[in-house]
Amino acid sequence: MNNYSQMKYDNKNSSIKYIDYRSDTFTKPSLEMKQAAMDCLLGDDVYEEDPTAIALQEKMAKMLGKEAALFTSTGTQGNLIAMLCHCARGEEVIAGDRYHIYSDEAKGASVLGGIAMDPLKTDQFGSINIDDFLGAIKQDDVHYAISKLLCLENTVSGCVQNQDHIDALAKAAHDHDIKVHLDGARLFNAAAAQDVAISSLVKNIDTISICLSKGIGAPAGNVLIGSKEFIHNARRQRKLLGGGMRQVGILAACGIYGLDHNVPLLKEDHRRARRLAEELAKLPQISINLDLVQTNMLFIEPDANDRESLRHFLYERNIIIGAPNPTARTVVHLDISDDDIDHTIKSFKEFYSN
Repeated sequence: MNNYSQMKYDNKNSSIKYIDYRSDTFTKPSLEMKQAAMDCLLGDDVYEEDPTAIALQEKMAKMLGKEAALFTSTGTQGNLIAMLCHCARGEEVIAGDRYHIYSDEAKGASVLGGIAMDPLKTDQFGSINIDDFLGAIKQDDVHYAISKLLCLENTVSGCVQNQDHIDALAKAAHDHDIKVHLDGARLFNAAAAQDVAISSLVKNIDTISICLSKGIGAPAGNVLIGSKEFIHNARRQRKLLGGGMRQVGILAACGIYGLDHNVPLLKEDHRRARRLAEELAKLPQISINLDLVQTNMLFIEPDANDRESLRHFLYERNIIIGAPNPTARTVVHLDISDDDIDHTIKSFKEFYSN
């Protein structure tokens, strides 16, 4: 049994409280969120009759300043639906080489939609150079795929994207009749870090996908946002992909609860992540680029000889980090408290003192 399997097995023991830094997807719904799911009104969402799903969709559309929204099962499904709506077979998506749409979603747009993908190099903060984007737009020539969609992401590995640059990229795309989709899985983190309304971050974006199961703390779900026409088409693509669920209000209610109660707590995640990063950066055996710690993520690079021993040492103290390769992405989330941060710092120091 490998180490991850062992961790999954041990996590079934409810008497053990793990501090799990692998992802903010490890958040678990609170009793209050579960109660909201129990109390919600339900209907058949495929028939567009689930009142709680409708309420979530209307709430998200209003928050982002767009016309309509659609609940989808996952962020991957939401992004894929967006690309299938924007692009036909043989057309092209331009995206950053580190963006999840390109690197971490199994190339679904190409496999299922016949959509070409052109990745552009991103800088250390996850930004695409605007000249690189303009140079990637294809001429109207039979030898090339047709450039139809620019896909952006915010945050990228926890880094907030410069809004003026996002707006400039969107304008450049629109000037060339190219739509813009944003993978906003952690867009609420970007808004919290800048203390701005989330709608201000997407005023020039055509469509957005936002995950409910990360910092928002729901057990599952995602919302795709855009124009009424786009969402009408997206509903068909969701059905095609097997994403038409029935009494989905149970999950939508968790999303609504998270938007109302957990989004205001994101700044606390950021504060804890910064404190953890600054304390661990004091250890000479660990490298952390503090410039990249902008929201709820830090990337820990231990000495190569310490990586596995450190990981096992922490695990014995009920702390789980990802395998450093060479860095370990470390994500602070709703279920990690100040006491957990204290215990983690103390455990790292204990490891290196030995």
